[in-house]
Amino acid sequence: MSDHLLRVEAIQSFYGDAQALFDVRLEVASGEFVTLLGRNGMGKTTTVRSILGIMTPRHGRVMFKGQDITGWPSFKVARLGIGLVPEQRQVFPNLSVRENLIATASNRLGHAAPWTLERVYGLFPRLKERAKNLGANLSGGEQQMLAIGRALMTNPQLLILDEATEGLAPLVRAEIWDCLQTLKASGLSILIIDKNLVPLMRLADRHFLLEKGRTLWQGSSEDLLASRHDLRESLGV
Repeated sequence: MSDHLLRVEAIQSFYGDAQALFDVRLEVASGEFVTLLGRNGMGKTTTVRSILGIMTPRHGRVMFKGQDITGWPSFKVARLGIGLVPEQRQVFPNLSVRENLIATASNRLGHAAPWTLERVYGLFPRLKERAKNLGANLSGGEQQMLAIGRALMTNPQLLILDEATEGLAPLVRAEIWDCLQTLKASGLSILIIDKNLVPLMRLADRHFLLEKGRTLWQGSSEDLLASRHDLRESLGV
């Protein structure tokens, strides 16, 4: 069995007849913090959708915990232990903060110290202060905290964040990065899409760079720093 928690093996995904991914490859080991980098429209979100079963690759495989989950329905993928913080947060606008958090709460994998309401409130005290407020009445930063908390309440082995800090104020963004540092230190495996290279290079164990639906480059933060000038156009910085 592979020591990789997640392994994406040369997947090709399509929107109708239009091919979006061409042999995309990436891996996330247990406890690893991995980034998926690239300019807008290069296939990052499509890769996440293909991992989660929202769309089915026509070729290649998605392996999770040594099991081929290619084409599994998204609810079965989630139950295996993958949690998603989606792009644009997608909190339930007509539910309170507390209701958002408990709506999908579970501990199917039997974690000894599972994520609970109080543990999420400890990570994000602002959510406890706003527990009775509707999702629609939260700021963008608070909604992102809620989206992260909601994903943690499913007690995943792998947390995927799509555009983790996009559109957030600098102070809120810093709070999110501090949260992710805490989650990494706890041993949670993380796959993240974001454009803020400085904190990503500080936190990440490895990076995968997509260019036109292909895995163009992979390496450590040290490798990325050394290659940043050559990769500047592909990174969109």
